[in-house]
Amino acid sequence: MEVSETEQIKKIKNFALEIRKKILEMAVSAGSNSAHFGGALSITEIVSTLFAHQMKIDKTNPNWEERDRFILSKGHACLAYYAALSEIGYISSKELQTFEKNDTNLLGHPVINKDLGIDFSNGSLGMGLSLGIGVAISSKKKKKNFNVYVIIGDGECNEGSVWEGAMAAPNFKLNNLYVIIDKNNFQQTGSNKEIMSVENLKDKWSSFGWHTVELDGHNIQELCNFFDSSKKIDKPKAAIANTVKGKGFSFSENNNDWHHAVLSKSFYEKAIKELTKK
Repeated sequence: MEVSETEQIKKIKNFALEIRKKILEMAVSAGSNSAHFGGALSITEIVSTLFAHQMKIDKTNPNWEERDRFILSKGHACLAYYAALSEIGYISSKELQTFEKNDTNLLGHPVINKDLGIDFSNGSLGMGLSLGIGVAISSKKKKKNFNVYVIIGDGECNEGSVWEGAMAAPNFKLNNLYVIIDKNNFQQTGSNKEIMSVENLKDKWSSFGWHTVELDGHNIQELCNFFDSSKKIDKPKAAIANTVKGKGFSFSENNNDWHHAVLSKSFYEKAIKELTKK
């Protein structure tokens, strides 16, 4: 059943708003340490839909055995991940302020810490899908009823291991595996077109045997509809999510300078003003 503009949609939108606030707070508190700002903002609605609606989790127990598993293959976008874990109660607001500081649990790429809800260390690009396949296989072998959700960058699809994984998942009949490709059209050193174009991602993933949908990665309605309508499809599922790098702030949208930049106090204040107007 498709999700309409209901209290559930409003809840996810508010969740996304809080994530953007927390991303700003962590980025500015990092001081001279630069954060991967742009790529975190492009996945904010995706992460919000997963953690506030789609994934089966226990907010009181991050180690619940039946929980759905989340893998942020583009681990540099961890600001959005940490913010979501804070919003559901696994990471305190105080701990968020330790991001990228000495002795922190919250490094520039996620490092496994199950008590904080971080199930896997991520960030070596091209590895998250293979990891997700293994976890999805284990769910079936152990006769558990959990799904696995993997977020991959479109630039990350330059990695050959992504396509090996894309070929393998249908072979193993992993209908419990979801992949969301964050198609923001940039990677670290430039646009995908300049470096290595991925062309038509929907056709590529479909050709490997995935149930594939292309959607607006900032449209919560479309994201919910994808997850809800594909539940009974007996294939691994892929969403090609068209997104805007740096989404939400005028100075960062589609500006690849914000892939990995220091958020100054002045930019922070500008962003807060823009956020409160929405």
